[in-house]
Amino acid sequence: MTNPTLYGKARAYTALRAELRRGIAPWTGLAVALTVLVPLWGKASQWQGSWGETQSQLHSASALLAGPLVAAASCWQGGREHRRRTDELLSSAPRSRLTQATMAATPIVLWAAAGYLVALAVAFAATAPYTGAGSPSFSLVATDLGFLLSIGLVGFVVGRLVRWRLIAPVLAVCAYVGLGFPNYLDSEAQFLNPAQQVDLEGAVPVWWYAPVLVAWTGGIAAAVLLAYAAKRRYLAVVPLALSIAAGTVVVHTGADLFRNDPAAARMVCSKAGPGTPQICVNTYDAPVLPQMSEALAGVFSRLEAVPGAPVRYVDSRFGTKDGEAALSHVTRGWGLTRNRLTDPHQYASNTALSLVNRDCPADSHGKSRKEAERVDRTDDAVRSWLAGEDSVWYPDSRHLSRLKAMPDADRKVWLGRFLATRKSCTPSEVPVL
Repeated sequence: MTNPTLYGKARAYTALRAELRRGIAPWTGLAVALTVLVPLWGKASQWQGSWGETQSQLHSASALLAGPLVAAASCWQGGREHRRRTDELLSSAPRSRLTQATMAATPIVLWAAAGYLVALAVAFAATAPYTGAGSPSFSLVATDLGFLLSIGLVGFVVGRLVRWRLIAPVLAVCAYVGLGFPNYLDSEAQFLNPAQQVDLEGAVPVWWYAPVLVAWTGGIAAAVLLAYAAKRRYLAVVPLALSIAAGTVVVHTGADLFRNDPAAARMVCSKAGPGTPQICVNTYDAPVLPQMSEALAGVFSRLEAVPGAPVRYVDSRFGTKDGEAALSHVTRGWGLTRNRLTDPHQYASNTALSLVNRDCPADSHGKSRKEAERVDRTDDAVRSWLAGEDSVWYPDSRHLSRLKAMPDADRKVWLGRFLATRKSCTPSEVPVL
């Protein structure tokens, strides 16, 4: 005699397998993968070569773009019985309402998770050959995956409850706005937002980040599902309480959910030689050190023997001391330009800019507007000359022409005086051209 329990499980498995292969579920997985990968591909030069940037971009795309998509697809799936007018037939089935809802929602969320994992694999495979140090954070992977599963369940319940045929696209728009708006808030509560922008360049989540964030979003989804379909609906209080507790921890912790990455705190320096200052970067950018030295060779040669010229250039995240200057942000290439600066000339220009960037408040010049403008034009002339280019802001700059026309010895003396005041915000103290 056939065991009824085993027979029921076999039928459930058969039904689930059929649902996984038909309808909009497989298309949802494909749509999620493309929704995440297409924006990433367009910004490959910004993230490839850094695990932190890769995951920051992946997180934004999966939560802010794929999240509303999954909500809409699940909502459409949830309203399937309304459109087919099979509600009464479904209610007469021997399986419980909770089982029916779970079985109907599972194909969508599983395919959504599969689409995300495909995008994740492609992004990680594209990044792995070009990273200098560190490793991906699987805590963020778990939270993104948990969020997609959670918003899928919530969207399904909305589809079951609301009979309006346009509820799916409307839900997608509402989800997009709801996930994007908290990013503009100045409150610790913004970290409750699953689409909260994170900067993992030089930072990693705390060890308990994943379970708490998954409990926050997953608890809400479980509470919604139980409140809709469970026979004992009061059980929804349990996951809701868990979600509230997790949310309280998140708000209380705030920005401390992320700590400094030890790998980013380690400094790697090039060898200094006669007339060649030392370059120091974090371990992530160490593979690009030879390209940086090559790009900055012109700047170094123009500052050779100049009194007060920096003897060391360091990553701006380490801060600068006396005798040091800040380096520009490193943007690496990929493919045939693996571990090479994408634009060496622009990198040199931006680093030269750090030498003349006074970072003065807007009202620091007082009434000396004419003098302040002469200082600005002088700063730009020095930056342009160091970078070996024409002035971008002041075409046909007379100040740049004067600097170029100086005898080499006089120019070195003048540059020494200029560099001695490069942090001054008082125009009268700066030697102008």
